[in-house]
Amino acid sequence: MPTDTDQSTGTESSTGTESSTGTESSTETRPTGDRSTRALAPVAGVLLLAITVVLAGGVVTAALAAPSEPAPTASLSLSATDDRIAVTHRGGDALDAADLSVRVRVDGEPLARQPPVPFFSAAGFRPGPTGAFNAATDGDLRVGTSASFRVAGTNDPALEPGLTVTVEVSADGRPVATLETVVESG
Repeated sequence: MPTDTDQSTGTESSTGTESSTGTESSTETRPTGDRSTRALAPVAGVLLLAITVVLAGGVVTAALAAPSEPAPTASLSLSATDDRIAVTHRGGDALDAADLSVRVRVDGEPLARQPPVPFFSAAGFRPGPTGAFNAATDGDLRVGTSASFRVAGTNDPALEPGLTVTVEVSADGRPVATLETVVESG
């Protein structure tokens, strides 16, 4: 059966013709549809599913990455005399030195070698730190106690009177305190 396509409506129609039985068939009109609009529903469904999966993954990642416990809270003070840096625990939670990370800057420049607390002897430091920074102690920095280490002359920058020393103390990667003082001569 011959068909004509109407360009303005996008429909095909067949013209009535006489069949072999001698009767005329009816005119049939059916929409051809635009293939680009018919595919939108499955594409939209796939996009919504993908967005849902990405958002759910982000929520799970954030929940797993969140620290299980808050950082300990402690009030600490800092002193620096000649080559010695001392941290005194003034109040708050006890700090286990095995969980601590201590980072030192002198006038904004980090020491070439940072103290690997607790330790007894380490490159860039004089042997025998005191208190919880010494590996031979019980390892807790508690209220009323101090811990100190001495920076060796081989570490750079050197501690000199008048320079500003900044010490960042973290427990298990979570910041506890940032302390600052000026080096005094002893």
